[in-house]
Amino acid sequence: MSAQEEILSVAQIVPVTEAEGPGRRFALWFQGCPLRCPGCCNPEMLSFEGGQAIPLSRIVHQLDEAKTQGIEGITLLGGEPTAHASGAAALARSARQRGLSVMVFSGFTLAELLHRHEAAIDELLSLTDILVDGPYDPTQPDSTRRWIGSRNQQIHFLTQRYHFDESWKQSNTLEIRLIDGILTVNGFPSRSAVGLWKRPKPRRSLPLANSSDS
Repeated sequence: MSAQEEILSVAQIVPVTEAEGPGRRFALWFQGCPLRCPGCCNPEMLSFEGGQAIPLSRIVHQLDEAKTQGIEGITLLGGEPTAHASGAAALARSARQRGLSVMVFSGFTLAELLHRHEAAIDELLSLTDILVDGPYDPTQPDSTRRWIGSRNQQIHFLTQRYHFDESWKQSNTLEIRLIDGILTVNGFPSRSAVGLWKRPKPRRSLPLANSSDS
């Protein structure tokens, strides 16, 4: 590993998912967010402590493996991806080099991000095809746009690769996996899944990782 290699603070990775953006995607949740949005779906990812410190090269290796399973892009969530902009931009750059698209969920608005004039954030935005921006607001649940948490959040198509089509009007999905004794949940829950969403203690004390869109 190069001494200059990016080390990403990762809460969770789902190598292949259809619940975090258009098509089959490689989803990575960053550990750490400076925002404290009421009703945050991933409160365990707010602290900048915890998660795993993973070298970029190891994540790119997982990305290459996922590419053989037909993914069309990556989705970066959190936590807050722009709070990890250098590593996020490096991963987005690797994805673009492989012909993959990039989708980012941020609790900050696009205007706020541009106003900061931070090189790493600007680079990440330049590599992003779809940005979903704005803080999650539990008083404005969105039931008409797939993958969007609340009505105040905006979808920005920053390239010509995607547009608002029928896939955005379909119902949200929830994915549940049990791999090597670890239960993971990602996507948007229905009311019938609220018990999982609140992460009850598993009867068999299985480690439970829970992720959703910002």
